[in-house]
Amino acid sequence: MGRGKIVIRRIDNSTSRQVTFSKRRNGLLKKAKELAILCDAEVGLMVFSSTGRLYDFASTSMKSVIERYNKTREEHHLVMNASSEAKFWQREAASLRQQLHNLQESHRQLLGEELSGLSVKDLQNLENQLEMSLRGIRMKKDQLLIDEIQDLNRKGILIHEENMELYKKVNLIRQENMELQKKVYATRGVNGIDKGPITPYGFNATEDVNIPIHLELSQPQLQTDGAQAAAPKPGRLQLHRQDDAQIMGCSL
Repeated sequence: MGRGKIVIRRIDNSTSRQVTFSKRRNGLLKKAKELAILCDAEVGLMVFSSTGRLYDFASTSMKSVIERYNKTREEHHLVMNASSEAKFWQREAASLRQQLHNLQESHRQLLGEELSGLSVKDLQNLENQLEMSLRGIRMKKDQLLIDEIQDLNRKGILIHEENMELYKKVNLIRQENMELQKKVYATRGVNGIDKGPITPYGFNATEDVNIPIHLELSQPQLQTDGAQAAAPKPGRLQLHRQDDAQIMGCSL
């Protein structure tokens, strides 16, 4: 009876796997040596075990075999480089032309052109694609509008705060002015005369300028007993409020 056919797969048993490795490694090295001797060939063989141990064979030297291999590979690559590169770029150009044609056709279909060759399913897919695109555009537009509105609201809040600060400053200045006016009017009321520059007539004013006033003129008194007339007393020009609460005057 002949030996059964062995299934080529990893041996699970480690002992059997190591025994098989040793046998087949020795056979492989023996075949490489025979090939080099019988055929006058330059042979280089390297085998690494599962544990990382190196087993090698070279008909001359492993270094010369590797150098010859690298040199031959580079020469072959240079010879084939020109023709293979030209073929590669020709394939790339053809692929790009086809992609461009497909994109142009899809663009025309999105614009509603060249729809005669499409089936109902193709038209439905095109409609779904347009609806998805339109939905995305609307969402982007809404987001931009929301961002602009939020930015305007922030600016409006800042402007409102600045206006409130200015309003407080104006009120503070108005209060200070009113305090100064009260002090000035109080001083004038105590002294009875205007502390401003010297003028022929002096007038005192009050805060409420809308209340009507009455003017009365007092003439100087003259002596009637025949004696020499004394210096006349200065007359008084009196200003009366309508409620007669305060009389403000000036000397003539």
